[in-house]
Amino acid sequence: MKQTVINPKISPKKEINRFLDWLIHMISYAIILITVSIIFKKTIHIDSNYFGIWGLFAAIIIYLLNKTVKPIIVWLTLPITGLTLGLFYPFINVFILHITDWILGSHFEINGIFFAFIVAVLISIMNVCMDILIIKPILDRGDN
Repeated sequence: MKQTVINPKISPKKEINRFLDWLIHMISYAIILITVSIIFKKTIHIDSNYFGIWGLFAAIIIYLLNKTVKPIIVWLTLPITGLTLGLFYPFINVFILHITDWILGSHFEINGIFFAFIVAVLISIMNVCMDILIIKPILDRGDN
């Protein structure tokens, strides 16, 4: 007797949860970038014309780079990250921020590696907090 496996379709709740995951990350990235640019005006600059829009564009680019380019970079730098016992990993986020700086040009600028490192660490902390406190409970609720 041959069994056929039916591919389960993604439920509407899962689609909503994916959208909420994306939306929560976009808003939190934008808030971190705008806040840090206000605190460190000379080192991190987001264009003051349409201030929130350029922060949101930067957040979207960072999110897309984190989902596409970052896994490749992590895989390529795995030996260095292992030798440094994980201390190299935040520099991957710094590299992602500098790619975003390059893409947006004069609308988003990071001057200096130290402040880029601070932003990268804040984004990493925010990712962990958002996953634990908000996204995981939403996804768990959607499984029921």
